[in-house]
Amino acid sequence: MNSQAPVAPHAGRLRSRKSLWPARLDALQSVSGLVLALFMWGHMFFVSSILLGKDVMWAVTKAFEGYFIFGRSLPWLVSAVVAVVLLLLVVHALLAMRKFPGSYTQARTFRDHARDMKHSDTTLWWWQVVTGFALFFLTSMHLFVMLSRPDLIGPYESADRVWTDHYWVLYLVLLFAVEIHGGIGLYRLAVKWNWFGGADPDAMRKKLKALKWCLTVFFLALGLATLAAYMKIGIEHAPRAGETYTPAWVQPPGAPVPR
Repeated sequence: MNSQAPVAPHAGRLRSRKSLWPARLDALQSVSGLVLALFMWGHMFFVSSILLGKDVMWAVTKAFEGYFIFGRSLPWLVSAVVAVVLLLLVVHALLAMRKFPGSYTQARTFRDHARDMKHSDTTLWWWQVVTGFALFFLTSMHLFVMLSRPDLIGPYESADRVWTDHYWVLYLVLLFAVEIHGGIGLYRLAVKWNWFGGADPDAMRKKLKALKWCLTVFFLALGLATLAAYMKIGIEHAPRAGETYTPAWVQPPGAPVPR
């Protein structure tokens, strides 16, 4: 006689469907991380337009505010984009927290194992966790400023924030955290989803890791040069902090030309 309890109809199918959720959440985490990393790179290029001059940075800023389409600046367009990025950041962070060590003991155990194994990918994952934890706070502060005051983005406005308001400290730490975290994340995505699969996985990992470090060094150098440019402008503009920048070619006739 069969002593097992009867199995409900479709129970196996329900269990199978439920087991798909970890994979779905992993895929969502990967997609959100990829979008944030690509946005990070694009944002770096936009912000670094200051290296080409104040007029170029002003034009890039106004383009995102719809100035060249609507004939006037609409800063709320920037706030809308920032709100979407902030929401995506929260979703990505919540998904990533599923894999964080759940306690100090677990974190210390993992750190000790990583130190003993000396496995480079395991060490990279640990640094991704550390920088990801820091980014949740650092990025949230930066995004809140952009969300609440989108009208204060420009050559003088941004430089005043960097220097006069002392945000350069936040941006310096944020730069290293986001570039290290994003670079490691993209490398791990390429390995996990086998984007560049080949006959020799180990050789491909070495190439991807070399590419990752090249990109990290490039964006760190670009970010440091950009931050230095804003600090220089901020120092020079400190006596007139709060003044907005407008290129001479968009001012009405007879208006004073900004120095």
